[in-house]
Amino acid sequence: MIREQATDHRPLRTIRHDADLLVIGGGLSGVCCAITAARAGIRVVLVQDRPVLGGNASSEVRLWVLGATSHMGNNNRWAREGGVIDELLLENLYRNPEGNPLIFDTILLEKVVMETNITLLLNTAVYHVTMAAAGTGRIESVQAFCAQNSTSYDLTAPLFCDASGDGIVAFQAGAAFRMGAESTEEFGEKFAPSADYGELLGHSLYFYSKDTGKPVRFVPPAYALDDITQIPRFRSFNTSDYGCRLWWLEYGGRHDTVHDTETIKWELWRVVYGAWNYIKNSGLFPEAANLTLEWVGHIPGKRESRRFEGDYMLTQQDIVEQRQHTDAVAFGGWSIDLHPADGVFSEKPGCNQWHSKGLYALPYRCFYSRNVSNLFLAGRIISASHVAFGSSRVMGTSAYGGQAVGMAAALCTRHSLSPRDITNDPTLLNELQRALLKTGQHIPGLRLRDDQDLTHQATLSVSSEFVLHELPPDGPMTVLRHSAGQMLPLPEGPVPKLTFWVVAAQDTTLVVEFRVSSKQHNHTPDNVIERHEISLRKGRQPVQLAFSEPMPYEGYAFICFLKNDQVSVQCSQLRVSGIVSVFNKTNPAVSNYGKQEPTDDIGVEAFEFWTPERRPKGHNLAVQLEPGIRMFGRENVRNGFQRPTNVPNAWVADPTDRHPTLTLTWPDVKQIREVVLHFDTDFDHPLESVLMTHPETEMPFCVRDFVLCNDQKQRIYEHSHNHLSQRTIRFEQPIHTSSLSIHLNTANSGAPASLMEVRCYAID
Repeated sequence: MIREQATDHRPLRTIRHDADLLVIGGGLSGVCCAITAARAGIRVVLVQDRPVLGGNASSEVRLWVLGATSHMGNNNRWAREGGVIDELLLENLYRNPEGNPLIFDTILLEKVVMETNITLLLNTAVYHVTMAAAGTGRIESVQAFCAQNSTSYDLTAPLFCDASGDGIVAFQAGAAFRMGAESTEEFGEKFAPSADYGELLGHSLYFYSKDTGKPVRFVPPAYALDDITQIPRFRSFNTSDYGCRLWWLEYGGRHDTVHDTETIKWELWRVVYGAWNYIKNSGLFPEAANLTLEWVGHIPGKRESRRFEGDYMLTQQDIVEQRQHTDAVAFGGWSIDLHPADGVFSEKPGCNQWHSKGLYALPYRCFYSRNVSNLFLAGRIISASHVAFGSSRVMGTSAYGGQAVGMAAALCTRHSLSPRDITNDPTLLNELQRALLKTGQHIPGLRLRDDQDLTHQATLSVSSEFVLHELPPDGPMTVLRHSAGQMLPLPEGPVPKLTFWVVAAQDTTLVVEFRVSSKQHNHTPDNVIERHEISLRKGRQPVQLAFSEPMPYEGYAFICFLKNDQVSVQCSQLRVSGIVSVFNKTNPAVSNYGKQEPTDDIGVEAFEFWTPERRPKGHNLAVQLEPGIRMFGRENVRNGFQRPTNVPNAWVADPTDRHPTLTLTWPDVKQIREVVLHFDTDFDHPLESVLMTHPETEMPFCVRDFVLCNDQKQRIYEHSHNHLSQRTIRFEQPIHTSSLSIHLNTANSGAPASLMEVRCYAID
């Protein structure tokens, strides 16, 4: 029994934590920042004001994670974000292909608590920031409170990362920020919105329904929207769409999206229950008789509030022109996606999306405050204009930037630096980029150069190498209701003679174009090199193509069969790393209508969309090549790239090789402590985390089982049921050997074994 006498005052219990890095905000940017930093060896405290991690991706909001892949609806091939966010999404696919948001919660929590360098504080809200001596522009500590355990926390660190969404720490620390939209004049952004359109994106709140198997009535709460016609697109409501498919249930862009959040939430509840009342009680949806509400969000998902100023501010031109930055640490690729401020009540379309032709670089200077010297920024609050924020805000991109911050914080800790010190020292910047690349964080145009990697001292030998002589004609036929293209990696110079197979329903003319991208590292086929018109007779026949024009550079050629619904093209069952077919189809969910055609001068380009199909579709077009393409050799495993770019960047074994093996041989004995392997997990696939289902739990290109052997052919390591992009094998004692053999087994079938990268290290 506890009994205390009356007193004038009792202080709360206070716990003090000291760390190398304090991360405020447990959304995906904060989670990926914390995990990356912890794995890099520094002590992290992660403070999250909700009971679960994930922010808008959590079961509390239930928005799917997306980034540069844009639902496979743009021309960004192999553009899924790598590193920790890739690991999280692949683990979610493996455990949770049905997209249950509760399972995704468990994965995020598990990954964080498994890191011994992370102290996690859930249900803990920061309410005060203590600065160091006046004029230093430096945070000393933050104070937080957890209502669940009635405990106050005093949290100190030399470095802070604000990933809180609204910038609770950055704001109180006095960091320069913006809220609203810049004018066209400030940065020359032609897509800057008008006052009529509005300057802020709003919040959204979703609902889930379920079939009970018997009639269920619905009596709406008194605060439900009574007149559904106040929502201009109310006729879009149906019984099939729920969750974040109703992303356009948005409100708040005319409000203060920080301080008016509770007001905005009530209006969204009003909309949700009004919409459900319309579905249940209007009489227009008899199929809704057995449906009931299973879940309605209790907190809205926020899109935009404060944006804090760094040493550089990302703008529209950075995205559209794909500007290069020497301090690039991440990339983006979602469209510039602005929403009308009136949201669900607007007469305007729910979004206004414009894509770039490829990925754009995110400079490191966007990820720290320009006036608070020890404050990193992550998530939607990074240094970007309102227009550029329309792209950089999405969770895949936010998480990717968070990983860059986590690694930068580790570098700062190691060398006793402030964030800006890295910008000012090219050697440190190179060290940061190299450390990120080693984790699988692809940075466009940057090749990993690692002098410590013993792979570069080895002679490589393989059991076989794939030479692309043929994608055999053993797959389904695809009717050219849309133009179809086969992407083929080619060296600069003469194009091989190509043979495809078609079936014509009647005599007709087929138009075939040889296209490339105007930029070597893009995958937008906007440059027609050569065009052939081929007369077809009714029936099955080969189409033989001999192009006179050469391939202008080493990269992907697009062999495009233009739309003709009288013609079907033969496909192949063979899937190969770095080879994909694309189609000039539409994907209205991401404003892909086959071609992007701005009607006004808004500073974006016009171009066509050529996108892959999702599995179980997505077959390559069957083709024979003479001579065959030799782009899948052993040297690719040490070329510094871990995914296809303008070339496959993979060693691929011959499809008939039943025991694919790659061997590294050194002239003398090495002491190997660590081996890093990178596998092909199809970076074209978006891996949406919730709601959408997936037909597989593992990527068909990914090696499932592998064995490492020493120079005595002894097994020194084996792994089964791999489904991740990167596996790091650390030996307790160094392995003394003059060779290392890697034996692969791709039981996933449908694709020959492939390996993107091998690295070996003698020391930690």
